[in-house]
Amino acid sequence: MSHRYRTIWLSDVHLGTSGCQAAFLLDFLRHNESDTLYLVGDIIDGWQLKKSWYWKQAHNDVVQKVLRKARKGTQVVYVPGNHDEAARQYHGLDFGGIAIRGEAEHRTADGRRLLIIHGDEFDGVIQHVKWLAYVGDSLYTVILGLNRHFNWLRQKLGRPYWSLSQYLKHKVKNAVNFISDFEHILAAEARRRGFDGVICGHIHKAEVKDIDGIVYGNCGDWVESLSALVEHHDGRLEVVYWTRIDTPAASPAHPASHEELLLPLPTELPAALPVHAHQESRPCA
Repeated sequence: MSHRYRTIWLSDVHLGTSGCQAAFLLDFLRHNESDTLYLVGDIIDGWQLKKSWYWKQAHNDVVQKVLRKARKGTQVVYVPGNHDEAARQYHGLDFGGIAIRGEAEHRTADGRRLLIIHGDEFDGVIQHVKWLAYVGDSLYTVILGLNRHFNWLRQKLGRPYWSLSQYLKHKVKNAVNFISDFEHILAAEARRRGFDGVICGHIHKAEVKDIDGIVYGNCGDWVESLSALVEHHDGRLEVVYWTRIDTPAASPAHPASHEELLLPLPTELPAALPVHAHQESRPCA
């Protein structure tokens, strides 16, 4: 049971780290196709690879799967982030059918112009206190290690994947405030440049919502939330969480849960856009 979307956005995969959930991403790529695939930064974690080499077969399989999609006709656009910033020197070039761009513009099926950017350019810590970002990255790696052991125990107990690290991060008031500020800054930048919305990554928080008339979408990540952002053929944007891998004997893999933002066909966004989860509607937060 494969899904075909008009567009898929992935970010913050962090290949090359022990926290990367490459097996889940590989399963997602096997069961989901798209006309266009955007890789929105931090796909390979150069920061961690500089410290120590970590590269499992599943990480290589993910790279090969993306290259195979490009060969078979999927338009693949790679917008590097801060962890894979070495690739930024190749902006404007194409390698193996993958277009490397500093940023990109996407037009949805209903005609909306979306700015595609990783988002670290609007993170004051990354831009002005980079040493602190490295310290935070090291602490984050420790938390992800705890998260891995925690989920190993949950798996033994027959429980589904659940991100302890994400839970802890969003319980910290300063982190929550930073995420809110980040979202509004990105939306304001999109408005300033005349876009209808922005799709980004960087903060590991999957989201799709309206911010003062601007569509804000975040792809999430593949170390905590195991999420992607997709566009349906009518222009609807949806966050898909891929937190379960079914065995071959079981039914085909499928998203465990999702949230979607219905982007209407009229030229203007309504004041409040409905979010749907499992076909049950609830208002945006």
